[in-house]
Amino acid sequence: MQTLDRIGRRLKLRDLNIFVVTVKERSMSKAATVLAVSQPAISKAIADMERSLGAPLLDRTSHGVEPTLYGRALLTRAFAVFDELKHCVEDIDLLLDPTIGEVRLGCTEPLAAGLVPYTIEAINRQHPRISFQVLEAGFATLQRQLRDREIELLLGRAPAAVSDEDLVSEVLFEDRLLVVAGSSNKWLRRTRIDFSELLTEPWVLPQRGTIAASLVDEAFRSLGFAPPTAIGSASMAFNIHLLAGGRFLSLLPQSMVHFSAKRLPLHVLEVDLPLRLRPLLIVTLKNRAPALLFIQRVRSAIELLTTTATAEGSTRKAVPKRRARSRTSK
Repeated sequence: MQTLDRIGRRLKLRDLNIFVVTVKERSMSKAATVLAVSQPAISKAIADMERSLGAPLLDRTSHGVEPTLYGRALLTRAFAVFDELKHCVEDIDLLLDPTIGEVRLGCTEPLAAGLVPYTIEAINRQHPRISFQVLEAGFATLQRQLRDREIELLLGRAPAAVSDEDLVSEVLFEDRLLVVAGSSNKWLRRTRIDFSELLTEPWVLPQRGTIAASLVDEAFRSLGFAPPTAIGSASMAFNIHLLAGGRFLSLLPQSMVHFSAKRLPLHVLEVDLPLRLRPLLIVTLKNRAPALLFIQRVRSAIELLTTTATAEGSTRKAVPKRRARSRTSK
């Protein structure tokens, strides 16, 4: 408690900002120019912080000032402090008017081609003054960006819900893989296709060495087959271009196919693949409730997908029975 009292009395936001700018500029004189104060005021503010914290914060080198080990620790928390204050102001603005503001989110590539743009478009129709900044990367990179507060939430896949002490996650959907083709592919004329019939067809699949590729390999092996020779690509746009030509097949998440159905020339083949993908998660920092409108819309979209998938599954199961009765009656 004594430490908190001392910090509360002596460590001011103004001084913290001076320290951050000084480290950024690597010079007290440059920081003084940026902040429009005198250089002695910069020196005094940093010296006061060093006395309050009981540790040196800056080293003077031939290349300018550099943060010490203690300075780097302070710098990390300082970024968090100013980020929290920024979001505090944004939260108040959203409470005053929830239809404005900015959402910074990250997602993996399949979600960037389906669920995320679908959700953003739905929100934009009703709330055009909400802006979005979307970063696309792998799950591990997005976690780092979330911790660094470059984004405020992420959507991606992981083996299980994230339980880190600083993050909280919610499982949105147990996705599954579908066999897809372009609109002129010969297999679209067939129903009830056995997966083994497709093994010698040309495939375009995720690039080797990626998490997506390991999931696809798992799908083939779970059915007792070795992964086929395929064109490997990390670009979803490239893969879809090949699929649209009509020769190639691919495996894509059900959620991506569902939410991009109106825009992409993709069609699902009648192949039963029981394998489930890693759970689709939405992850945020603990003790933060960012982008509530976006999260609510994502939940609604997933609920619609689940309902549609259940109805389509029931229809597929009923069709062969009706045909069997028809042949018998003849």
